[in-house]
Amino acid sequence: MQLNRRDLARMTAGAIGGTLLSRTGLAVAQTAAPRVWDAAALTTDQRLAPVAPELRAAARQMIENGFPPITAEMLRNMPENAAPPPAQLLADISVAERDIPADGALPGVKLFVVNSDPAKSRPAILHTHGGGHVVGSARGELRYLQEVARELDCTIVSVEYRLSPRARYTESTEDNYTGLKWLHANAAPLGVDPRRIALMGESAGGGHAAILAIKARDRGEIPVLFQSLVYPMLDDRTGSTNPVPWHIATVGWSPPENRVGWESFLGVPPGGADVPVAAVPARLGDLAGLAPAWIGVGGVDLFADEDMEYARRLTKANVPTELLVIPGGFHGFDRIAPETSLAQSFTSSKLNALRRAFSSAAAG
Repeated sequence: MQLNRRDLARMTAGAIGGTLLSRTGLAVAQTAAPRVWDAAALTTDQRLAPVAPELRAAARQMIENGFPPITAEMLRNMPENAAPPPAQLLADISVAERDIPADGALPGVKLFVVNSDPAKSRPAILHTHGGGHVVGSARGELRYLQEVARELDCTIVSVEYRLSPRARYTESTEDNYTGLKWLHANAAPLGVDPRRIALMGESAGGGHAAILAIKARDRGEIPVLFQSLVYPMLDDRTGSTNPVPWHIATVGWSPPENRVGWESFLGVPPGGADVPVAAVPARLGDLAGLAPAWIGVGGVDLFADEDMEYARRLTKANVPTELLVIPGGFHGFDRIAPETSLAQSFTSSKLNALRRAFSSAAAG
């Protein structure tokens, strides 16, 4: 198992319960905020001020818990299998672990298959987990995927792709494509309708889902119905050559961590002219012909600007795209504060978009 900061945050956020701040607003200290991102220069109240009021209790807990930042040194010293225990699985939704053998020069890939039934013909999702390219695991997301599979009555295959910096983008993206090919080739024994395969990922996993949609279009081997990009990590320039205003990412994934994640993934410093376009969806010139998309992000998430821009460019390229921006939502707010109305609206929109895509394909 591998370290997943969102799991850690969710564990500590559980202690919050239904607690709310005693005030409807927060008084910002008189100290002027910096013009560009510098969380260390902000008081706790200043960091919380941009966050939506109903999310502030969870955000405060994250700040006060003092999660250690992800740094290159931390990654070098981190045990390969360090992680909190995954959430207890649901008894009524099946989970199977599959090891896909090596194919030529490519190594074997571990997959998790959730809610398969060969007697049915369900829609399916190929899922890629988050973690900034450097942490996280498919195993750690299984309870969440069981809940999604039950809600949508679908099968989900999640890929345990290789993490950076041990593996670069050329390796992890091929792991995910191998998983997609396996899902499509084994649709019948899994009880999957091969015409109704969607992609879904969160954060770096959302970036992987976007890369998969591009690979599927360019290689022409596997039809992809839809891409669900949950606060996706799409642009290496965010926090490097593209500065971040002070009120963005005051909670959660930060610009310094983003630089570490991208450099680990790319093998070169982010933001430069030598960054490989194949690894960065936001750098791709031609978005035409990609699968229809749903993109959701919080308004104060580090990825808000790049996600809105990607949605704009998809729309301009005649790709049907739905964009949802939750005012005051920080990175991962839906998983950390799922009981809030903002998180519930966000999750409902995500699931409804997938449901519509599956239903439309079945009717067609």
